Amino acid sequence: MSSYARADENLGTFSLRPLSLEADVELLHSWVTHPKAAYWMMLDSSVDDVATEYRRIADDPHHDAFLGFRDGTPAFLAERYDPRFVELPGLFDAADGDVGMHFLCAPASQPLHGFTLGVITTVMAWLFDDPAVRRVVVEPDVGNTAVHALNAAVGFEVVREIQKPEKKALLSTCTREQFLTRIGAAA
Repeated sequence: MSSYARADENLGTFSLRPLSLEADVELLHSWVTHPKAAYWMMLDSSVDDVATEYRRIADDPHHDAFLGFRDGTPAFLAERYDPRFVELPGLFDAADGDVGMHFLCAPASQPLHGFTLGVITTVMAWLFDDPAVRRVVVEPDVGNTAVHALNAAVGFEVVREIQKPEKKALLSTCTREQFLTRIGAAA
């Protein structure tokens, strides 16, 4: 049961569905505790810790999580949040139509060229599929240069560095127009 799907001519079909804590927690645990997920800050988490965190997200009316698939195989995690209430209160003046986003690609035994760009493009297209969304906001760790490059590739512009309780972050935003212009230029 997919809530969104996008075909990528080079990578196949990407889709998302709401995270099912009962069905997905073991898989999710294997992803967030993998060394490549260091910026997710859950490397030492138990399955119960991951279940607690995603139960908290599920119970929050301003935050939700989705499991992403590539050609029907679980391949990434996406979170959507309202930056007025989650992650950025007091750090950013969110406007109507703003939505926050996190994404995490599953560890791969054999990397697929362009996969991560395909994931972030899918997540952005999914968010902008909602006509109420006017701008996407992200706050990755300042040291996560790989995600900064991906963010720039889909149209994000850096606003400023901010200090969150758990990290120094690079606050960045991307409007629908910036995304469509950047993706159109890349196609």
